Amino acid sequence: MGELIPSRYQRLFEVRLLHHYWLDDGATLFDKIPDDARNARLLSYDVRPLFEVVPTSTTTHTLSGYHCLFRPSALGFSVAAPRDGVIPASTVLEFIISTTRLPLFDYTALTLRPQRVYELLNPTDGVTYRYKENVPVLSNLSGANRGAGPNLALFLSREIPGGNAADGVESLVLSGRALMQLTSDNPGAATQQLAAQVTDFPVFVHQGDAPAITPPAGLIGAPARGVQLTSDVTNDVFALIQLTAVRGDNDVFSFVDGAGAPKAAPPAFQVRFKNRSTVWTYRDNKTGAVTSTSPNPLPLSYFGNAGTKQKPSRGHVKAEMSGAKVTRLISEIYV
Repeated sequence: MGELIPSRYQRLFEVRLLHHYWLDDGATLFDKIPDDARNARLLSYDVRPLFEVVPTSTTTHTLSGYHCLFRPSALGFSVAAPRDGVIPASTVLEFIISTTRLPLFDYTALTLRPQRVYELLNPTDGVTYRYKENVPVLSNLSGANRGAGPNLALFLSREIPGGNAADGVESLVLSGRALMQLTSDNPGAATQQLAAQVTDFPVFVHQGDAPAITPPAGLIGAPARGVQLTSDVTNDVFALIQLTAVRGDNDVFSFVDGAGAPKAAPPAFQVRFKNRSTVWTYRDNKTGAVTSTSPNPLPLSYFGNAGTKQKPSRGHVKAEMSGAKVTRLISEIYV
């Protein structure tokens, strides 16, 4: 009779990919709905039709070397490790998020930013470099946290930045302590306040999460922000998650203890995608004439209704332009 050797695993960390179009209740933020309703919403939520997450090939080998298990889930994904395993503090794990449903771009904020692929030959060294612009890099080394104790939330996005001239429509910016969203392009962008205190809101994925690109000497034409494409980071990357075993300046983001063992209470990281807000314009179904327009942008959400009338279909969003400048985003509703 063969010897039976039990394998004991425990969770190393979890990453939740939460999209507010599928979680909010109209104008009520998911985090503000009652606990019972929020738990029920999570039980019915499944991110897999929206995003696919896979470890990079290097990370796949690393996980295998430490006998760790990668598991996708309805909320995102998790990694489990042997309870008696030891993981070096310098270990870095990378995961590629790619999109699986094109309509995602109709109801996700910040999606007017192009993610073009650049292939550039550097005459100085003769090497061809490849980049994809405006790809967010979400990391536990730079992520922000909210709350404390049982209400502690760990976000992989950086803190919301102050505005700058390069920000476009839907950018999230900090004004004093208030969280604002641009409702048109710069220069002279219009804004809408989302929260009087930025700490009252989760940290959504935002334009500041796409890192600046520093091209090698002699390379011309590289995008300002994004990631370099490699054999690990492929063309279909929508966002890149980078997790390091230990964060020295904020240990709540570490996923191993001082001895390199999985933490007794593993961290649960969050990535929040903000739903789009648009001006709702009602048109007569027969004549096409405008009958009414919302004075301010209203959020698009699957549940609830931000107004008292019929809400728009999520796939009908138009950018109203003045030259090359977006002046507002509109949802047209024919009634």
